[in-house]
Amino acid sequence: MSESKSYRIVPDSLGPRRDFRITVGLREGWDPEGRVYDVSEAVRTARRWMRRRLEDGKPALSGMAARAEVTYAWRREDGSIASDREPVAIFTGEAVHAYLGHLPDAEIESLLNELAVELGEALGQERIYVAFCDRTWILSCESDPA
Repeated sequence: MSESKSYRIVPDSLGPRRDFRITVGLREGWDPEGRVYDVSEAVRTARRWMRRRLEDGKPALSGMAARAEVTYAWRREDGSIASDREPVAIFTGEAVHAYLGHLPDAEIESLLNELAVELGEALGQERIYVAFCDRTWILSCESDPA
């Protein structure tokens, strides 16, 4: 049996929790027959963004990527109800105090927007959904028909 290890709080790691999430569709465009990307393309895009920022001496966000499906319903003009589902990639994490605690929320939001735009462009999306702490917003491409 291995010897029990002792753990302690890492200095300067205790701070407010600042969770974030970027949700981006994996099906290109609005057409149900559009190309469906694998979540690995979102991961590659995020990693390229992280590396580029760090090479430039700038901070980057780290997180986890997972594939999910968003389900939704809406009322049609004729009053009938329709529903659908769409594959999405969710990039989620925390702006960990030990590494990013020196950055104000506004800068974290800017990083989230920058990464979200790269994900949206790489995956052919018109809209990207972002959440940070207790706020959410939608980034919309200029060509968004809505």
